Amino acid sequence: MADEVLIVDDDARLAAMLCEYLSANGFSVATAGSGRAGVEALRRRTPAAVILDVMLPDIDGFEACRQIRAFSDVPILMLTAKGEETDRIVGLELGADDYLPKPFNPRELLARLKAILRRRSAPEDRRIMRFGRLEIDPGSRAVRIDGADRPLTSHQFDLLVALAENAGRTLSREQLMDRVKGEELEAFDRSIDVHVSRIRAAIETDPKNPRRLITVRGAGYVFARYQDDA
Repeated sequence: MADEVLIVDDDARLAAMLCEYLSANGFSVATAGSGRAGVEALRRRTPAAVILDVMLPDIDGFEACRQIRAFSDVPILMLTAKGEETDRIVGLELGADDYLPKPFNPRELLARLKAILRRRSAPEDRRIMRFGRLEIDPGSRAVRIDGADRPLTSHQFDLLVALAENAGRTLSREQLMDRVKGEELEAFDRSIDVHVSRIRAAIETDPKNPRRLITVRGAGYVFARYQDDA
């Protein structure tokens, strides 16, 4: 059965083009022409992923993303205005898994969509990683501190796992992008920094003074191997 993708975009021509292109590449596609319609569609169905435009006629994509995240962890790929870095950062902070600036090449959208779905359908790993009070369970894709769940998006969870699997070792942004996305991206893409910020908000006692996920200035990030008192 083909994976279903929900496209939330009021640009009928773009939506039709994406429907045709994604259908030709093995997906089934549903569409919604407004933010509220997209949110309501997600309450009735469970697509494999959502392609969500920022500029919508009623509620914008940011508000739609916020509402979706209140009840669903479906992967979200946001479409943002070209060059609007603020849009991308806000979308990621609200829980989007990835973003793509307009105009875009459909092949790039397909590649990013497949990357999101690969992360979600990766073979289950029952090995639980424990770091003091912090527990990372790749099998159930859960993060817990003292047994309490700390929710992360799919992309943020994969980023945390990549860091935890290399605990004590500094990973550059380029290395993290390669491990999480599996494709070459811009080396100084600020999305990594935004995701790290969201991870810290979930797992650090004091996100402004992190003790688990530490910045190594000019080099990248290191996940602390020993953190019993964190």
